[in-house]
Amino acid sequence: MGLSERVPQPQPNQAEQAERDEEARKIRRFQIMFNMIMQVIAQDPKLRVEEASQMCADCKRAALAMFPDKELAYDLIYKPRLQRLMNERYRLQ
Repeated sequence: MGLSERVPQPQPNQAEQAERDEEARKIRRFQIMFNMIMQVIAQDPKLRVEEASQMCADCKRAALAMFPDKELAYDLIYKPRLQRLMNERYRLQ
């Protein structure tokens, strides 16, 4: 089958593309927020464990506000990273 005989793929309509773009923007926004929280917890020498814990809770609330049906994904991907950082930073177990 030559290039000219290739079956044309359906093009996504503008609404679908706009949805994908919005989803990508939300994901990127969340990743930036998450990375900032990780950096503050790791680098702020004056941050108390209670404040760091509140930041973790606020991070989850923000994630679920942006992605209401993705709590399992948050718990599998992001929560362990925050827990690991909290354990390292504050010697928690």
